[in-house]
Amino acid sequence: MQDNQPNPPEPGSQAAGASGAGSDNQNQRYWFHILAQGTPAARNLHAAKLVDKAWQQGDRVCLLCDTEDQARELDDLLWNFKPDAFIPHCVSTSEDSPCDDPVGILLYPPVATDWDTVIVLSATLPKDADQYRRLALVAHNDPTVLNQARGHYKQLRAMGIEARVHDMRQR
Repeated sequence: MQDNQPNPPEPGSQAAGASGAGSDNQNQRYWFHILAQGTPAARNLHAAKLVDKAWQQGDRVCLLCDTEDQARELDDLLWNFKPDAFIPHCVSTSEDSPCDDPVGILLYPPVATDWDTVIVLSATLPKDADQYRRLALVAHNDPTVLNQARGHYKQLRAMGIEARVHDMRQR
């Protein structure tokens, strides 16, 4: 995964392509953000900034997590990371209790038609990831997480998607 391209548009940006775009714009809807920092806190903060940007532009945004602890950390962060902003969100631990807020922190794979932007912080890439309107995968500079990101990248390529990589380690 190399950053051979100019900085990609962020999820929710107008340059990201219209929802339901054809294959010409498909690869512009999928991004990897690889952080220079090596902590989960940096990863969560970056994800919160992506959420804020996409939500401000009118997207319904989903954060996909692995654990309730991670979901709680993101929940706290979305309440507090900007003192002058409020991002309406909820935490949903099962498909039986779906999130109706504009931003959802989910512990189960999101339904593609329910969300405009999906931000994956999970070790598992949803099997229908190629159906999402926009997808961002965020990895912090940790060997285990980077290995998971490489696996996600290969899965997307197998689906015919060349995700754009925004590698902040090289800046």
